[in-house]
Amino acid sequence: MAPANVSPIDREARFERETRTARPVIKKIGIADLLDALSKGLADFNAMPTHLFFLAIIYPVVTFAIAAFYGDLDLLSFVFPLLAGYTLLGPLVAVGTYELSRRREFGRFTSRTNAFLVFKSHSINAIGNLGVVLMLIYFVWVFVAQTIYEQNFGSAPPESYLGFVQQVFTTPEGLSMIIASCSAGLIFAVVVLSFSVVSFPMLLDVDAGVLLAIKTSVRAVVANPIPMAAWGMIVVALLFVGSLPFFVGLCVVLPVIGHATWHLYRKVVEC
Repeated sequence: MAPANVSPIDREARFERETRTARPVIKKIGIADLLDALSKGLADFNAMPTHLFFLAIIYPVVTFAIAAFYGDLDLLSFVFPLLAGYTLLGPLVAVGTYELSRRREFGRFTSRTNAFLVFKSHSINAIGNLGVVLMLIYFVWVFVAQTIYEQNFGSAPPESYLGFVQQVFTTPEGLSMIIASCSAGLIFAVVVLSFSVVSFPMLLDVDAGVLLAIKTSVRAVVANPIPMAAWGMIVVALLFVGSLPFFVGLCVVLPVIGHATWHLYRKVVEC
């Protein structure tokens, strides 16, 4: 909810604000702030559960993965980069949860379906443009991952799932692919974290424009390198844990991270 020292009139004006901010103030945060953001994100999810929406997003990808495992093995090498894409596309996928947390913070009536009000946001075009940038980065990541695979194993598809796993974990080529893929993935993750960790929430909050939102996000990371690195590791760890029970946990993990990201933005950026 909104702070007690904010009047209803000011709170309403803040909720509807579309003022362009020339240079938002970046605040220093610590690990305790990350944990508090997660706690508030979990509280938002409990108040406005959206797991069914996320199931509709997750399971088409899971179906693709199953098809790769048991069907056309030509798809098998795409499974890892595809699933890893949740880390890269997460800020875009979670936009609806930012809107829910924003509305709840400012005392607006909120139900799960209010997540779709993001499409009526004054910044929807900017959000869409930034989403396109994320999608382009994701496709580049898939291309890089496939190139790494072909450099180590050639263009021929694996003969079997077990044979592929054995190749990856028991051969020099497999070790080389793991190192190269993880290194490339880390670079992509750092880039995406840097320009998107607070940019999407900021676009919902103020009429900032894509470039200003990206610059603000980068400034937030530069000003708080250790907390932001810790945040990235927390997100990856939660996504990994959520993926273990046949990816079902992601329908909870993804919205909780989304809600928490809104609260992280509010802690770091003062517009």
